[in-house]
Amino acid sequence: MTVVLRSPQELRSWRKQQKGSVGFVPTMGALHSGHEELLKQARRNNDVVVLSIFVNPTQFNDPKDLEKYPKTWDADLAMAEANKVDAIFYPRYDEMYPDSYRYKVTENSYSNLLDGAHRPGHFDGVLSVVMKLFNVVAPTRAYFGEKDFQQMTLIQGMVESFFMDLEVVPVPTVREEDGLAKSSRNVRLTSTERMQAPAIYKAITESQTADEAAERLTAQGFIVDYVTDVGTRRFVAARLGDVRLIDNVQI
Repeated sequence: MTVVLRSPQELRSWRKQQKGSVGFVPTMGALHSGHEELLKQARRNNDVVVLSIFVNPTQFNDPKDLEKYPKTWDADLAMAEANKVDAIFYPRYDEMYPDSYRYKVTENSYSNLLDGAHRPGHFDGVLSVVMKLFNVVAPTRAYFGEKDFQQMTLIQGMVESFFMDLEVVPVPTVREEDGLAKSSRNVRLTSTERMQAPAIYKAITESQTADEAAERLTAQGFIVDYVTDVGTRRFVAARLGDVRLIDNVQI
């Protein structure tokens, strides 16, 4: 039976009663098979599994994007129960931000590149809420998908910089059969856009250079925010209609 906890106080009280290792999967809900892979790994490697569902307003630089973010509580709960999640942390905004976001976590280098360059304040919101969640859940391990590779890297850096006592576990991107990276935003694509969307993966894997991939996507009707090679990975963010999609691959 999966217990649902609504406040940090409830979760901390419950957490004190748990024994053994705790695997944590932080999400904004609208769960899909990519999230399910995180839950499965957490279940395999830990005595206790905690899932959080919180659509975090501070990481949305576009209020319309926040309004449109899908909410699928019944399906999320069913997935949690099917994967033997012990507890869901499902807090309200005022419980997570009693200070109205006066205090925040800021990284001053990598967070200004890629998505950070196009979404001002986004990673401040991500890092701030993840630190809050880590402090409340006190996990042994936390699981993050490599689709959000920049986010995952920043969280790993935060954990190291603040001497936080947990392991950040990367999980490879889960894809549809046509290559499209699983994302909660995919449900907002029209049927025509859904047919176009796999071109992102094809472009970044088949093109010799990032510029070539960007040109391919632009020619196919995408509005490209960036295609950039950083180290041994190629990153992309592009829009179809009003849906912004991101991906990255090893090169």
